[in-house]
Amino acid sequence: MAKPHIIAGLDIGTSNIKMLIAAKKKGEPNFKVLCQAQEPSFGIRRGVVIDIEKVSRLLQLLINKVRTENGQKIDSVYVNIGGSHIFCNNSESVVAVSRADRRVSEEDVRRVLQAAETISLSANEEILEVIPKEFIIDGKGGIKEAEGMQGGRLEAKVLIVGCFSPYKKNLTQAVLNADLRILDILPSPLAISNAVLSQKQKELGVAVLDIGAGTSELAVFEEGNLIDLAVFPIGSANITNDIAILLKTDIDIAELIKIKSGSCIFKGNNKKEKIELEEGEVLTFSPKMVSGIIEARVSEIFGEVQKELKRINKQGQLPAGIVLTGGGANLPKIVELAKKELKLPCRIGKPMFFSDLEDGLSFAAVCGLVLKGAEELGLRSKSFKNILEKIKKPFQVFIP
Repeated sequence: MAKPHIIAGLDIGTSNIKMLIAAKKKGEPNFKVLCQAQEPSFGIRRGVVIDIEKVSRLLQLLINKVRTENGQKIDSVYVNIGGSHIFCNNSESVVAVSRADRRVSEEDVRRVLQAAETISLSANEEILEVIPKEFIIDGKGGIKEAEGMQGGRLEAKVLIVGCFSPYKKNLTQAVLNADLRILDILPSPLAISNAVLSQKQKELGVAVLDIGAGTSELAVFEEGNLIDLAVFPIGSANITNDIAILLKTDIDIAELIKIKSGSCIFKGNNKKEKIELEEGEVLTFSPKMVSGIIEARVSEIFGEVQKELKRINKQGQLPAGIVLTGGGANLPKIVELAKKELKLPCRIGKPMFFSDLEDGLSFAAVCGLVLKGAEELGLRSKSFKNILEKIKKPFQVFIP
């Protein structure tokens, strides 16, 4: 019997650092969750590592916790990178087919994709992913796999995803300082889409919105291709902050009120509720007021999504609609508000292939990282964008 492969994903987020360790046997569709653990984040602001030492200490604490409680020893991980510094640009390139018989070779594909990487970047920016959208041979487009076809002129249209180099350096150094080897770094929106979107949805046209604590991340797909990616500097922590300010209470109490009494759309009576504080003090609040705060902030996030969809001419034009995930998607009636604000079908997206996972919405990104690892190990079929596996960038493998 084949021994299962063990894969670890690490999601370094604004409010929590999460680790998922899963086992996968080739030929079996689902993963077995061996361990899922998390620690509150410090030294991270809006998805960006700002204090390397603090994050490294937290990672070491998390690794020790996993080893002690679950007996899992981990020395290598797949890691995500998030934050508003993530950007995407379209690029095109063209090369002449090199073979005398005009058959497109692997080398031709490599050359045209490498040519597409030649875009103007600032000194502090770098490319994370080059994602092919289509190949064009002698003017005929819509080609997914060009190798083996015949023609004289090969073109490629790609989407380039990049980041601010110093932020990526902080992330990688924090992980390396915790004695972990990084097998690959994946932009958070891509990791999330791996976990919650089906290929059919991507073909029809769909957007996934991950509402995290410090940021909300959007990825838009059409005809199987990623066509846009955006990160907004607002998340569920902004809601908590607003409640804390309005009720003049601390963050932990505000978070509890948000979870227990909040809703994106208020329905029901407005009977005052109470919550006991320390030393017998009681805080009285209006559920309607709390829901009003939540609705305003979530509507603000959806407003940013609507602007982005309008910018790429996809406003109201995604048949598979919007898929919501992330911890912020746990808010009651968020689907109802999304349908109202975005005028599109909407549903909650939980990670696929992880049936025994707890709190799937918050672990969507780390599930996507584990899925990425399975693709690289040949345990799952690779998506179209993974054609670039053959020309992996050297920065994507680190050894402490």
